[in-house]
Amino acid sequence: MKTPLKIMIAGAAGRMGQRLVALVNDSPRLRLSAAVEAPGHPALGRDAGDVAGCGRLGVALTDDPDGAMDASDVVIDFTSPDAALRHLAQAVRHKRAVVIGATGFSPDDMTQLRAHAESVPCVQAPNMSVGINVLLRMVGDVARALGDDYDLEIIDTHHNKKKDAPSGTTLKLAEALAAATNRDLREAGVYARHGLIGERAKREIGMQSVRAGDVAGDHTVLYGGPGERIEITHRAHNRDPFARGALRAAEWVVTQPPGLYGMADVLK
Repeated sequence: MKTPLKIMIAGAAGRMGQRLVALVNDSPRLRLSAAVEAPGHPALGRDAGDVAGCGRLGVALTDDPDGAMDASDVVIDFTSPDAALRHLAQAVRHKRAVVIGATGFSPDDMTQLRAHAESVPCVQAPNMSVGINVLLRMVGDVARALGDDYDLEIIDTHHNKKKDAPSGTTLKLAEALAAATNRDLREAGVYARHGLIGERAKREIGMQSVRAGDVAGDHTVLYGGPGERIEITHRAHNRDPFARGALRAAEWVVTQPPGLYGMADVLK
């Protein structure tokens, strides 16, 4: 039998991290080799499986990413931009492949990320669900077919703990719409509306964010035309689609040369 792939999870006590721990435990192809959390986290020292609710796994939560990488084949990171960049720099030193699902990266952050990915294979995507990545391939085709008479809007709804808005997925959808319709998102993007704003500009791409309850993630692309509208919606019922996509990316990225990849590369 093939040796299971050894997975280090950064942010293992978080909402996504816990689901990753549980799903790694369910897979015969994967093994949890390390679970990392930030210094001072209250779960440090506890068994990662106990924290995730899937039973004791014999892997204690640690705040030592360097030591954890020594025991691992690939790092999966669902932390924050700052922490993810630190972990990526450490992965470069250890020559470990990385999967990054953290969101909220600034343009400067992405420059650093690309530079590090010149040395190790890295998959970075704000949303790793298979369904969303199929949607990303569709939305531009629909916009091109409908033409300029249809207004383009994106609505994203997430849980009340989400820190960034619009979501990284919304930005990716907007980029796909802008590319398909020959628009510059820096000029076309509208992120909020309030007050007496006048008529909607023809080439706007609107992005509106709702934060409420425990919604895992809903994204709707709305094409509003004369006398009709089309809405394409992806709803994540829980976090498992994101976690399963990240694990699929982890199995793929360990066989790749250094470089920065997206989920489109993973899914071919």
